[in-house]
Amino acid sequence: MPTISMTVNGKPVSAEAEGRTLLVQFLRETLGLTGTHVGCDTSQCGACVVHVDGQSVKACTMFAGEAEGADVTTIEGLAPGEGELHPIQEAFRDNHGLQCGFCTPGMVMTAADLLKRNASPTEAEIREYLEGNLCRCTGYQNIVKAIQDAAGRMAAE
Repeated sequence: MPTISMTVNGKPVSAEAEGRTLLVQFLRETLGLTGTHVGCDTSQCGACVVHVDGQSVKACTMFAGEAEGADVTTIEGLAPGEGELHPIQEAFRDNHGLQCGFCTPGMVMTAADLLKRNASPTEAEIREYLEGNLCRCTGYQNIVKAIQDAAGRMAAE
C-alpha cells in the first residue's frame, strides 16, 4: 500500500492507504477526524466539504492519493485555537444555523470558502454558493443569516 503524506490542519501526516481510499475515508478512518461527514457518497449533499490547498472540495469525490503533498483543512482545523470558535462557527451557533448538525461542517467550510472569495455576499450570492450543500432540517434561512452575520464579524476583525 502506498504511503500518503499531506498537511492536515497545520500538522504533517503520513499513513498508508489503498489507491481507492477516498479523502473523506482517509480523514475519518485513518486520521480520526470525524467532523467531516459522509452523507451521500455521490457528491450531492456537501457534508464532506474540506479545503484542499485553499479550495473547497467534496472529500467524497477525491482520492486520498490526489491530496499527496496538499494542505488540507477540516472543520476541526478551522478555529483559530484550542477551545475557540471561528467567527463562522460562532455565527452559526448564535443564529441557530443548525439543527441536527449533520450538514453543519460542510456548510461552515463552504461558507469559509465563500467569505474568502467574497467578503460581503448578498443573500442571493450566499444561496447560490450553498447549492452544493443540502440541509434537511433548517430551510436554510438561519444558515444564510449566520453567513451574513459571519461576514460582518470577519469584516470587523
